[in-house]
Amino acid sequence: MTGADSEQAFRQTGWAGLRARLFHLYFLLRRPMTLGVRGLIYDRASNSIFLIRHTYVPGWQLPGGGVEVGETLVEALARELAEEGNIALTAPPVLRSMHFNRRAGTRDHVGLYLVEAFNQTAPKSADHEIAEAAFFPLDRLPADATPATRRRIAEIFSGEQVSAYW
Repeated sequence: MTGADSEQAFRQTGWAGLRARLFHLYFLLRRPMTLGVRGLIYDRASNSIFLIRHTYVPGWQLPGGGVEVGETLVEALARELAEEGNIALTAPPVLRSMHFNRRAGTRDHVGLYLVEAFNQTAPKSADHEIAEAAFFPLDRLPADATPATRRRIAEIFSGEQVSAYW
């Protein structure tokens, strides 16, 4: 599958796509520039990373979300990790890269943090937002991990050049 084909496989369509576009329109009207964070949660002991699968978009991806008004990037990351994975930071995360997310809009940017110091207070149960959440060995990622997730993993663990785009 080519890069364009693999991106197309994760394009949002139907009700989920409309819902995602309406969600982004709401944020565009509310705050014209959007900023998000994602965390690459790495468990060195098991050589695994934590991924989530949302209920409203396809594929496994890194946990994270939008930075709210008055929040720092790290505060937003801590909140999103707690909500999406029952994960608490135990030391400051490391900002590894910033990316322009042109698929979400013309002014959307995402900061990627590497998180190696954390505790998971309990396994994450499915809810209205998160369908599944789990740790995966780096050499056994789920087949439907999103292309952006695979790129970020390759940039950090395989020395691939960091892309300016999400």
